[in-house]
Amino acid sequence: MSAQTDPSVTFEQLTIVDLIRHGGSRFGAAGLTFGHSYDNALDEATQLVLHALHMPHDLSPVYGNSRVTTDEKQKVLALFDRRINERIPAAYLTGEAWFAGLSFKSDPRALVPRSPIAELIESGFEPWLGGRQVHRALDLCTGSGCIAIATAHYHPDWQVDGVDINDDALALAAENKTRLHADNVTLRKSDLFQQLQGEVYDLIVTNPPYVTNDETDALPAEYAHEPELGLRAGDDGLDLALKILRDAPDHLSEEGLLICEVGEAERALVELLPELPLAWVEFKVGQMGIFVVERADLVEHAARIRELANAR
Repeated sequence: MSAQTDPSVTFEQLTIVDLIRHGGSRFGAAGLTFGHSYDNALDEATQLVLHALHMPHDLSPVYGNSRVTTDEKQKVLALFDRRINERIPAAYLTGEAWFAGLSFKSDPRALVPRSPIAELIESGFEPWLGGRQVHRALDLCTGSGCIAIATAHYHPDWQVDGVDINDDALALAAENKTRLHADNVTLRKSDLFQQLQGEVYDLIVTNPPYVTNDETDALPAEYAHEPELGLRAGDDGLDLALKILRDAPDHLSEEGLLICEVGEAERALVELLPELPLAWVEFKVGQMGIFVVERADLVEHAARIRELANAR
């Protein structure tokens, strides 16, 4: 029996665009927070609608006026209800997050992929690398594996290590490694550099926890679904970043480069280490709290960095 005559398939005067608009309105009225891959209500509503309808995330707008069945509408509304009532980030509801143009599995074992480092990855880390050769790269605090795997994807000739202290995060990263066929990625368990003795890299990229204690305590409900281990970083947000600055020279090649995200802890870092020449990256939307520093500069200022890190 065709869909036109089958009484179990009933269409209402609701289109995909209608559902997206409805979701956006409900999300706005509910006062949701958007900080997990998407920054506004309509984009989140779009992804939830397309997920519920088993449509690709980049569905052509041509299909926007397609009508939905009653069953499809109910599935969409159920997702909307969970997003509003439970404050679950959209990426955890769909199980998918896009990062550097790649689809990653996302669930509460690790933070939702969302770092602006994706823009650096897609640009080949230029102009910061300055054409220097990279054979080995490290993603420290890899979480879901998004930085390590995306870096390996765009640089198949690099050997990339993804390191994390958390077994659950590493298990998710392993699933993403398989998902994206990242054969040039090695996942390792380590507390920062502690279990990486003797390992040397040409490039270290890290997005460590950098949210202050006060900020972590005051985060909107959406963030409670993420592991606090990936967020909290002391009174000024620099507990881990300072240790990374201290120990990175031992794991960087002579011309090696460290790229580190500290978010809003940027101001505190500059106040603590005004003499350290950190280059703050300008992204398409401006500065995002990510710096680049040469190994040589870390070595030159090692004594002061060590003093600050050891006091933590």
